[in-house]
Amino acid sequence: MTLSRIVMRLARNPGTEFSGGDDHRGYALTAPLTDDGHLDDAAYAKTKDACTVRRFAPDEDPMDGRLMKRGQRWFFDYDDGDVADDEQPFRLGEHRFAVGEYVSVTDEDGRPLTYKVVEVQPAA
Repeated sequence: MTLSRIVMRLARNPGTEFSGGDDHRGYALTAPLTDDGHLDDAAYAKTKDACTVRRFAPDEDPMDGRLMKRGQRWFFDYDDGDVADDEQPFRLGEHRFAVGEYVSVTDEDGRPLTYKVVEVQPAA
């Protein structure tokens, strides 16, 4: 079972301070993918301890957490004991992780921001 490293960078978000996007803001995920680029439920069950997320931005320290699944809902968890810090990507389980695809993540202020997948490769 192979894990993938997926990098998403902030895409253009008209109507926000990120209307032009920001290549220095984003997420790096480690997760198992199916052959067609979707999150692999069966493989996740066996590798969930290795499934991670790192949020990065130039004006804050990187946040390391875990890719989690509860029922059909995928989310990013940065503190096991605090659900307030969880970030919910929009329908993450339905997204295809391939270069050029887009994913929406609701930020800490509750607004959805769009990210572009810029890299998918085997995790080291």
